[in-house]
Amino acid sequence: MRRLQLRDKHVIITGGSSGIGLATTRRLVTLGARVSIVALDDEYLEELRRHPLVGDHAVHLEAADVADRPRLESALERSVSVHGPCDVLLTCAGIVHPGYFEDLPVEEFEREMAVDYFGTLYAIKAVVGSMMERGEGTIACVSSTAGLLGVFGYSAYGPAKYAVRGLCDIIRYELRPHGIHVACVFPSDVDTPQLAYEEPLKPAELRAVSGTIRPIPPGQVADAIVKGIVRRRPVIYAEARTRAVARLAGTAPGFTRFYLNRVVAKAARARPRP
Repeated sequence: MRRLQLRDKHVIITGGSSGIGLATTRRLVTLGARVSIVALDDEYLEELRRHPLVGDHAVHLEAADVADRPRLESALERSVSVHGPCDVLLTCAGIVHPGYFEDLPVEEFEREMAVDYFGTLYAIKAVVGSMMERGEGTIACVSSTAGLLGVFGYSAYGPAKYAVRGLCDIIRYELRPHGIHVACVFPSDVDTPQLAYEEPLKPAELRAVSGTIRPIPPGQVADAIVKGIVRRRPVIYAEARTRAVARLAGTAPGFTRFYLNRVVAKAARARPRP
């Protein structure tokens, strides 16, 4: 399949004001892409308003919560009116609040599914019709290592990221005949504001599972995303470690469960009791 040329392509990035989304925006700007960012109206978006990214084209900014479908659709429509039809959609918007299953309220499960999964679904549904009409387009969705295997402490986050992975796996088959490439991105821990938020909330067992994993810079993930989009890869990993985890979880699930159970049990024994 012919490689995608990103110059002058309109790339819409949800959650593009910080973390992986912002790092990818910076890469795309240097490649001459037309970029639109849809993100929460917070300090990160305000920072971009004060200090716009410089490139061949001005980066268009829209404030919207991806879980609010009408507002997200309106933001995407305005982006299209500025930069033209969406050529590439990258869904980076996501939240995570780790904790013990019994302690997390049902509302937290609903909130993370609303943002991480339905926010992805709403964005895709809003742009896919135009892509089908034109017979071309790219959709890349950020899942997580927690979408590859069950991770202690991520009972609200993991299922939403599994859902993103499942959606990509299915629509990849359905949209390919229409000339649309679908990719799913599986980053591990990334040095972002989101990771800083969740660190103090992690249960001891989750710390034991992820404690040996050194967070990677968002630019590394951005480079992998851009390369994966250009080369039309269906699955995108930012480093070999996550690729190995995916392979191990798929080919040796029994060993994976055995190993994780041992790590969790050891951490649970060491955890102070109330």
